[in-house]
Amino acid sequence: MTEDLKPENRLRAVVDTAVDGVILIDASGTIVMFNPACERLFGYPAADVIGLNVRVLMPSPFHEEHDKYLDNYRRTGERKIIGIGREVVGRRRDGSTFPMDLSVGESHQDDETIFVGIIHDLTERKRQEQVLSEFSSRLRAVVETAVDGVILIDKMGRISMFNPACERLFGYTAEEVTGENVKLLMPTPFHEEHDGYLKNYRESGERRIIGIGREVTGRRKDGSTFPMDLSVGEAIEDGSPIFVGIIHDLTERKKTEEQLVQAQKMEMVGQLSGGIAHDFNNLLTVIVGNADLLGNKLRARPDLKAFCETIISAGERGAELTRRLLAFSRKQTLQPVVLDCVHLVEGMRLILRRTLREDIELRLLLDEQLNNAYADAAQLESAILNLALNAQDAMPDGGVLTISAENAILDQHYKDAHPEILPGAYVQIAVTDDGIGMTAEVRDRVFEPFFTTKEVGKGSGLGLSMVYGFVKQSNGHVSIYSEAGLGTTVRLYLPAGKAGVPVRPAVLEPEEDFERGSETVLVVEDDPFVCGYAVGSLESLGYQVVTAVNGREALNELARLGDQVDLLFSDIVMPGGISGWELAEKAQELLPNIKVLLTSGYPMESMTARAKPDSKAQILNKPYRKAELAHRLREMLATGRQRQ
Repeated sequence: MTEDLKPENRLRAVVDTAVDGVILIDASGTIVMFNPACERLFGYPAADVIGLNVRVLMPSPFHEEHDKYLDNYRRTGERKIIGIGREVVGRRRDGSTFPMDLSVGESHQDDETIFVGIIHDLTERKRQEQVLSEFSSRLRAVVETAVDGVILIDKMGRISMFNPACERLFGYTAEEVTGENVKLLMPTPFHEEHDGYLKNYRESGERRIIGIGREVTGRRKDGSTFPMDLSVGEAIEDGSPIFVGIIHDLTERKKTEEQLVQAQKMEMVGQLSGGIAHDFNNLLTVIVGNADLLGNKLRARPDLKAFCETIISAGERGAELTRRLLAFSRKQTLQPVVLDCVHLVEGMRLILRRTLREDIELRLLLDEQLNNAYADAAQLESAILNLALNAQDAMPDGGVLTISAENAILDQHYKDAHPEILPGAYVQIAVTDDGIGMTAEVRDRVFEPFFTTKEVGKGSGLGLSMVYGFVKQSNGHVSIYSEAGLGTTVRLYLPAGKAGVPVRPAVLEPEEDFERGSETVLVVEDDPFVCGYAVGSLESLGYQVVTAVNGREALNELARLGDQVDLLFSDIVMPGGISGWELAEKAQELLPNIKVLLTSGYPMESMTARAKPDSKAQILNKPYRKAELAHRLREMLATGRQRQ
């Protein structure tokens, strides 16, 4: 046998090329072999350590323990030093230490006991374990502080982790659900579906349960449910699949979506109501106006004049319906002022007392330190009266009606629940009754136009719509609280007014005698019935009247007559490509001193938005009566012609 093929040489080659350290020591602890891997691990050449006690490679307290092991072995034969995979610490030549896995075996050579140590460096593994531990700690911190719920379940559906967000969402503690089937958190039919998913997964491997962003319903400990977005991922733990669920509560998003849908629905109805206002008011202008003219000519026949008054009354009711529609659609023209709401509500005490039944007790609770509000006084009075009448209807057997006013702050927290409001200072006016209350279904629809629970003919369903539209157009907020049998409270939040003396608008008394004039008025109106009424009214008041059916014809008449025309009275929306605003601008360029009065059946807010900031034109809403037209003309013409 050649020298290289001898078993001892092959063994030496294995030892010298081994990745792990191999060390031999005798029964007294003296090193007798130190392979190259040991040299790399400890930093000693073999020649420097062979013959030395193995303690040189051990830091305290390990070398003291080693002496005890060897001494005990020599005295008793107990082999405590022998074993596989014992973790100890090695000491390098430079004094530094490192973790190592030490396996010690026993052999005999020349009747002497010899110990063989296999040393595996654990430095890298320890580093990886540290990194993993740190990562696990960070991951645990992320999971523990996550806003969304994180849940782990095994392939049988049993919960193995339930983070604090899950505890808040479902109302269970982690201890209560760990080990339980996840069906506990699902209402019917979701838990039946879940069983089917897991069973199918185990039998076929089909991963239908895996996915991102599936909307399902969660069940809380108290039995209530909530919408949630569930994303499920799959991982492997100890060779078995485990499912990681991320749960996002959709309650607030659903609430916001419902509010958006409701706002869009009401906006759509508002656009519809604004769209019909023009034609409807044109018709009412003709009906009311001509009935008014006819009534004046029938003074000698009171029996016939009464029919005219009935027509006028019906027409005015129609105009009021239109105004309510425009209020709901937030298209009415408001005249907001800094308002003393205590004075306003106190001023309504008498009219409320006369309007309400005797079995309704009226109480006013008004904060004397109430801020001023910034709102339209007439519309606020109308809103309070509407709410009071609704409250009366809700108390068929009598009761207490309370109107209160106090300062309120709507903060960012309130805005989070009601995204449409602006945080800030408000004046809150609340109307409360102790009547029959409302069901949730009715409460959710009370602000919809034409919705009413009253008998046919007993209500238009526009009262609360008008209140809603007025407050929203005033940059305010409305809330309603009601339960069946427990009464109702409607709260109006109006923006707090700026500092200053509150304005109490004067009441315009109806005029008995029409104001007359003799100036020349150019009437521009494409509707022949409305035009006929306007011309008849003006001529009966003594004015000279010229007519045109559109803007181009009106400009031709102005060019022809020049300064003979004292006032231009024009509809705003007309065919022919020239609107009333454009006609007014061109007319004032042509005749700088001319007065301009515009009228329209369209919502005034949308009409005035098209005017130039320096426009001198005034506006008269349709339908208008002869007295209103007469007063407005004299008001404009009495000041003399406009000067540049």
